[in-house]
Order: sequence, then C-alpha cells, then structure tokens
Amino acid sequence: MLRPALRPTLPFALTLLLLAGCQSPPPPVTHTTPQTVVDSDLLLDPLLIRAQLFEQYHHWKGVPYRAGGQSRRGVDCSGFVQLTFAERFGLDLPRDTSGQATQGRPVSQQALQPGDLLFFKTGYHTRHVGIYLKDRQFLHASTSHGVIISELDNPYWSRHYWQARRLP
Repeated sequence: MLRPALRPTLPFALTLLLLAGCQSPPPPVTHTTPQTVVDSDLLLDPLLIRAQLFEQYHHWKGVPYRAGGQSRRGVDCSGFVQLTFAERFGLDLPRDTSGQATQGRPVSQQALQPGDLLFFKTGYHTRHVGIYLKDRQFLHASTSHGVIISELDNPYWSRHYWQARRLP
C-alpha cells in the first residue's frame, strides 16, 4: 500500500517510465574506442566506412588472437568483426562466423566495397572472417599476428576464400 503522500506522484512516475520505455537503448559503449559512430547509414558511404575501419585498425593493431576473446587482451576473428560493427556502425551481428556468414547479401569478389565481410574456409570445419578495406586488403584478427591488415591476393587467403557479404 502506498503512503498517502506518494499517491499524487504515482501517475507522474508511471508516465516517465512509459516514455523512457519508448526510447531506443543507448549504443554499446566500450572503453576501447575513442569515438563511437552509431549510424548504419554510414554503410552507404565507402569513404566514411574506410575511415572508421582504419581508425578501428589503429586502435586494435597488434592485439593478440585469443579464441573466444573480445577485448584488448585478446580477440578472435568473429569477435573482432562483431565489436567493430557494433562500435563503429551500431550494427548488431551474431558472435560466431557461421552466423555472420548469413547476414546481408552475397557480393562477388569483383564488386567488393569497404565494409564487406570476407569469409574463408581455413579447415574442414573452420571458418575465418575479415572486413574488406580497399585495394584487395582486409582487416581481421589473425591467429598468428593478431589484428592486422592482409592482402586478399596472398596465396593463403586466395586459396581459402569462400564468400563475401554486404551489410546491412
């Protein structure tokens, strides 16, 4: 039972709660990104996409690979892709490579644009994902070198290339 003094404020408090429930939740905030851009419309501008991806690279460069990791102490390929799209573009992607491989729409290698996801079959059941930058380069969390930029034409990557997908 409410105290008589609180009864007049109850409708006001309920109204505030309802209004707050209609707002979008705030974008994910991390301590690792100096500037977070949360606007999936940026995915329509290749120059802005590339700028955001290079900024992400400079912030994460050299962070070691760690299976299941998603922090500056260690990150895996799908975790890096997931947090990059969340931090830089406000997009929520699945955590694993197989889930990410179903997002967006397929795109040919000849039509790649900055921000496209690149997928590789690196083993019988193993998949790898990276983010296309430009000039046949992509950003990813490498198992041997951590977060780096690699060449799509590198014999290893070209041999294991599987597909590319464009978001959103």
